[in-house]
Amino acid sequence: MIRNSTISRPWPVFRACRNALAVLLLALAPLGVMAEPTSCRTVRMADVGWTDVTATTAVLAQVLRGLGYDPQTTLLSVPVTFAVMKGGNIDVFLGNWMPAQTRDRQPYIDDHSIEIVRENLTGAKYTLAVPSYVYDAGLKDFADIRKFAAALNSTLYGIEAGNDGNLHILNMIKHNDYGLGGFHLVESSEQGMLAEVARAVTARRPVVFLAWDPHPMNMQFDLRYLTGGDATFGPNFGGARVLTVTRTGYLQQCPNVAQLLHNLVFTTRGESEVMRSILVEHQTPEVAARSWLAANPAVKATWLQGVHTYSGKVVSTSAAATPGLAVRFETWLTDHKIPVGAAVAVGIEWIKLHGAALFRVTGATLGGTINFVYQMLHAVPPILIILATAVCAWRMQRSLALAVFVIAGLLLIMNQGYWQQTLETLALVLVATLAATAIGVPLGIACAHRPPLAATLRPALDLMQTLPTFVYLIPTLVLFGLGVVPALISTVIFALPAPIRMTQLGISGVPRALVEAGESFGATRWQMLLKVELPSAAPLIFAGITQCIMLSLSMVVIAALVGAGGLGVPVVRALNSVQVGMGIEAGVAIVLLAVILDRITRR
Repeated sequence: MIRNSTISRPWPVFRACRNALAVLLLALAPLGVMAEPTSCRTVRMADVGWTDVTATTAVLAQVLRGLGYDPQTTLLSVPVTFAVMKGGNIDVFLGNWMPAQTRDRQPYIDDHSIEIVRENLTGAKYTLAVPSYVYDAGLKDFADIRKFAAALNSTLYGIEAGNDGNLHILNMIKHNDYGLGGFHLVESSEQGMLAEVARAVTARRPVVFLAWDPHPMNMQFDLRYLTGGDATFGPNFGGARVLTVTRTGYLQQCPNVAQLLHNLVFTTRGESEVMRSILVEHQTPEVAARSWLAANPAVKATWLQGVHTYSGKVVSTSAAATPGLAVRFETWLTDHKIPVGAAVAVGIEWIKLHGAALFRVTGATLGGTINFVYQMLHAVPPILIILATAVCAWRMQRSLALAVFVIAGLLLIMNQGYWQQTLETLALVLVATLAATAIGVPLGIACAHRPPLAATLRPALDLMQTLPTFVYLIPTLVLFGLGVVPALISTVIFALPAPIRMTQLGISGVPRALVEAGESFGATRWQMLLKVELPSAAPLIFAGITQCIMLSLSMVVIAALVGAGGLGVPVVRALNSVQVGMGIEAGVAIVLLAVILDRITRR
């Protein structure tokens, strides 16, 4: 009896504890919900490089970070974004502009690899535009563009190669829509295009370019959107809806983020404000997004309705978890950055303002030189260029096999349809190599004869070879605009150290016995240089020139980003539109041209 009563006694206690636990859970239920899976902690987003998408993505990243998530943003083109999203490596994309991206998006809608969440922006535009003074001069419609062909130099300006807007323009040119069959599209980037527009507006020069709203360009320039492009860009000036899309299954896997994405909606004014902070005030996207969210708490509160933190806690309308000391220090340090970039930008603007005439003359001279070389190559029948190159290869190397390879290689390039791009690249490489050699060989000789000069130049040469080419591409783009001139200058800067260093090495390595022999015969300094030093150093000097050619060829893709044309354009277009075949074809053409030039000039 005693044993049985002892055993039965805990059950009432257990029931009481169970009831108390249930009451406690009911009491705590309003305070939070279940946390999302660990896989939802990292939110992978795509940024296609357009400032509006950069702005909205940065704003969403700031909100997610405040909720305890770890947002990660990857820079991709639109077609690559959809392809990578299908592979499960991107979760969210806020920049699905419709109907412009219909062709890029449709295959992934058909195979159910991406999901549409909602429209996050309405009232957008995306079509061709002109400055108001061009509009007032009579260029108001797509059909008017051909009437201004001479003033426009038969040129239209787009953004990055492979972009859907560029493809619309290329199709117009290909099919001679609106009489644009003889026009040429300059493909570069958003900022490259806007820099060219700014130069044209300053000079009151006609220009036709891709434009869209929201974007600060609508506040920076007094522009007008062209009518008559409904068949190409859609009605209402390419009226667009911007959608949020995710990879299939993500909304079900991460319902809290899904709720935030369902709430997320922007206005053209709000986006333009963030974009203006990035483009005009030169703030980083993170700082611009953080400042805008702080100034618009009501918008943020709307987005956070029904949303909780990653750990499951109910959030206030600020959704701002108290950051740690390290985060606060990093934020403070970032908000009080030393204005290194701003100072350089001011300096570039001062140089641009006070050296406009010099840059105009320099640009015209360099551009005219490259265009002259290209026109010469273009005027010669291709078969004659191929045969002349083969004869040159045989004369230089005395190799019949090399001559046959040259003919086969150039014929293959022509067969693949890249002959004109090859001539454009060849003209750029020849002029860049000539300029780098004309500067580099004399400097190399001077460095060999004057060690203090060599020591002074060494840091500059190291900087020229190690600094990313995009860095010095930016000021040349600002100063000279889009085209072959900034590409040529950047190529020369990148390739110049090779002839300088190889020439210095060759002159410094002249045997002492040869120098003493020349001195004993009473040779002057010039006689010593021409009769002794240069012949002895010739192998190394020619090696430097060959390296210069190869380095120049390695810049063809970079040149394509500033509208220089050539073989880099199909490479960039293939990369941005995920066309493997086009990329391989253009890559093979570049390799063949490089091998041919290397074998011919190798000593």
